[in-house]
Amino acid sequence: MAQDTGGAKDAGPWITAAKPEYTALIDERQIVTQKYHMVNVPTAVWIDERGRIVRPNEVAFIDDRFKSFTNMESAHYIDAIRDWAARGAKSIYVLSDDELRARLRPVNDDRLKADAEFAIGEYLFKQGKGADAIPHFKEAQRLDPDNWNYKRQAWALSDADRDYGTNFRKEVQKLNGKPYYEPRKLPEAKKGNDPPD
Repeated sequence: MAQDTGGAKDAGPWITAAKPEYTALIDERQIVTQKYHMVNVPTAVWIDERGRIVRPNEVAFIDDRFKSFTNMESAHYIDAIRDWAARGAKSIYVLSDDELRARLRPVNDDRLKADAEFAIGEYLFKQGKGADAIPHFKEAQRLDPDNWNYKRQAWALSDADRDYGTNFRKEVQKLNGKPYYEPRKLPEAKKGNDPPD
């Protein structure tokens, strides 16, 4: 699911170029971002056939094209998905209820306020009031400073350097070694527990 405030105009060319064999959805209002507490893309949430989350949102690459930037390989994660698809609830990658509770963080008041500020900014932008939207986007970023989804969306809707005094490249440099993506916490596959081909 693309999370683009600009809708099909912004996400469409990427979806078309990927030639998906499935329906691609575009979340123009950041509903998925808010419901699942996502702060970056690409992100995946594992949801089983009963609608139960078995792994909360975590970075999910399908290949290694960004490995030099993220220092993350995709193979282990892809193998984990294959294992889950083959073994279901018996997969070593499915979290127990206790592990799931430990990883799911309660939403704090600042995050809720950030969501509201971002929604106001989106509304104003879509009403043709981009300049009026900027203070709301800035406030959302202040309240939830680790939310890269909100940063990238706001910057894409204006001139980031002029309106925010920064841009994606500058913000990544400011991390100064702090990971851009929170590291995944996947168990190592046990011998005899190799994922199917």
